[in-house]
Amino acid sequence: MELITAPTAERAAAGFTPSPVEPLKHQLLATLAQHRMASTNQLHVLLRPDRSRQSVSERLNDLLGEKLVDFVVLPQSNRSRVWYLTPKGARLTRDWPALRGRPPYPITSATAASLKTPHTLTVLRTHLAFVVDARQRGDEHGHLDWTPEVGHAIGDGERVVADAVMHYTLIDGQQRRKLRAFVEVDRATMSSERLAAKLIEYARLWTYEPQTVGRRRQAVGPGWLRWFPVFPRVLFVLTGTGRQAMDNRISDLKAMVAHHPLVADMAREVPLGAAVLEDLDECNPTADVWMPLAGGTPRPWTEL
Repeated sequence: MELITAPTAERAAAGFTPSPVEPLKHQLLATLAQHRMASTNQLHVLLRPDRSRQSVSERLNDLLGEKLVDFVVLPQSNRSRVWYLTPKGARLTRDWPALRGRPPYPITSATAASLKTPHTLTVLRTHLAFVVDARQRGDEHGHLDWTPEVGHAIGDGERVVADAVMHYTLIDGQQRRKLRAFVEVDRATMSSERLAAKLIEYARLWTYEPQTVGRRRQAVGPGWLRWFPVFPRVLFVLTGTGRQAMDNRISDLKAMVAHHPLVADMAREVPLGAAVLEDLDECNPTADVWMPLAGGTPRPWTEL
């Protein structure tokens, strides 16, 4: 079940893009606060696809001069820069309304930035696949509709941390269908068994009911209702290894759904899917590239 509403305003024929009324420098700082790191090219595609890349580079250099951002150079990339907020930039953006509630994650050295770069940029690359597709379709999914590293309690002092939480508004005629997803981006840096075990963590979140504090402990309903009206679908995006290895990892995810009772119960209510990142780049996320983990043929993520 998803929330469906009638449209409230005309949307541009070119699809949803960041408002040019808001200064680009402000949007660059907000994007780096949200996503932590981004390459110049990613920021160009995300924020000003209809303008020159140079216009984005110039604003980034202005922010560099103000000591609000810094960068590292990607190896073997023709000196491509990856940008991040300085502690000064993180302090500046901390209380912005669009970022309220997001903990600051200042990166304090080029070494720290380099260690975080591969995974962070791959997660953002996944986001860009949805952004570009949304623009082509006329859906709504912008630079702040993707929140990396979101944690939720699952009981016993433990938390499940999603690589990202995605908000997406699917425009279908006169209806607006609001979709949400937990996104796990797998670069084949952990074992296939550990990857599949993430499904158990999400199943625990699905069933977890926090207890009220007091003399009589009382359940107050599923904890996820505090953040979501409908439990988000769970999407696994795989990359970083050969096609056969990724197919094997998807098979292990499907086996977890088939054999773990709690995960199987969740799969009857919550859409679960897996896709290869290169397929999202080459086709788009609304192509038939998602394998339903509960069984069935490949389909768009919106139809899992």
